[in-house]
Amino acid sequence: MPIDLTNNICEESAFEYVYNTYSKDLHDFLYYKYGAQFNPSDKAQEAFMKLWDNCKNVTPSKAKSFLFTVANNMVLNDIKHQKVVLNFQKTKPKHYTNETPEFILEESEFFEAYQKVLSKLTEEQRVAFLLNKVEGKKHSEIAEFLGVTKKVVEYRIYSAFTILKKELVGFKIK
Repeated sequence: MPIDLTNNICEESAFEYVYNTYSKDLHDFLYYKYGAQFNPSDKAQEAFMKLWDNCKNVTPSKAKSFLFTVANNMVLNDIKHQKVVLNFQKTKPKHYTNETPEFILEESEFFEAYQKVLSKLTEEQRVAFLLNKVEGKKHSEIAEFLGVTKKVVEYRIYSAFTILKKELVGFKIK
C-alpha cells in the first residue's frame, strides 16, 4: 500500500501501515540487542504509543527512525535505572546512630509529654494546630476546611501554641 510521504501519520491507515511494516523488526531489534529481560514487546508497544502521541510531527518517511530511536532510548533508560538500583543495593545501611541512650530516652519522654499536652487541648485547638504544624496547611486552607474564618484558625493555633510552650520545657516550633 503506497502512502504519501509528505504528510503526518495521524490517519489510521497510515499508522496501521507503519505498525504492520515495522513492529516485528522493532521487536526483533530490541530482542537481539538487549535480550528478553528488558521486555522488547512492551518497549516496542511503548514506542508505537509515543509515535501516536507525536503523529503530527512525524512523517511516514521518518517513522522507522523515530520508532527505533525511541525504543532504543527507553531500553537504555531502563539499563541506567537498573544500574542505579544495583548501586543502591550494594550500599549497606548503617545499623547504628550517633545518638546516645540518654538522648533517645529524653526524646521518648518528651514525645510522651507532648502527646499528653496535645490531649489536654480542645479538639478545635488540636485540629487547627496539627493541620498547620504537622501537615503544613496554610491558615486559609484550614479555615476553608473547618468552615471558620482565618482569624478563628489563627487564634486556635496561637492558643494551642501558648499552652504547649507553658506545659513543655524547651518547646519550640518554626
